[in-house]
Amino acid sequence: MFGNKAKKLESRIDCLIGASTAIDGNITFSGGLRVDGRVRGNVAAAEGEAGTLVVSEHAQVEGEIRVSHAVINGTVTGPVHASEYIELQPKANVTGDVHYKTIEMHLGAVVQGRLSNQDEGKSDKVVRLKPATND
Repeated sequence: MFGNKAKKLESRIDCLIGASTAIDGNITFSGGLRVDGRVRGNVAAAEGEAGTLVVSEHAQVEGEIRVSHAVINGTVTGPVHASEYIELQPKANVTGDVHYKTIEMHLGAVVQGRLSNQDEGKSDKVVRLKPATND
C-alpha cells in the first residue's frame, strides 16, 4: 500500500472537465479524467478498462462513480465504487457508501455513508496463530 501508489494510478489525464463546465448526463471514459466543474450523472470507466478519476477541491459530482482508481478532494453525492484504490484527500466530502479494495483517507476527509472493503481474497491471506502455551 505504501510507496507503490504511483504505479497503481493512471499517470496521465486524458480528459478535463473545467471549473466553469457543468455536465448533465452520464460519463463513460478510459484512461484518466479530472473533474474541476460539476457533473450531474454517473461517472464510470469503460467496461473492462482501468480508469482513474480525479475530483478536485471545488468539483461536484452528483451520481454513482464506478472506476478502478479514484482521488477525491471535492464533493460527491452518491455511491463510490473503486475496484482497486481510492484516496480521500483533506477536503473530500462524500455522501454515500464507499466501496474499495485499498483506501487512503487524509485528515479532514468526510464520508457520510458506509466504508465497505471489497477485497475478495482477504480471507485466504489470514494467518492463523497458535495460542501461546505455558511450557
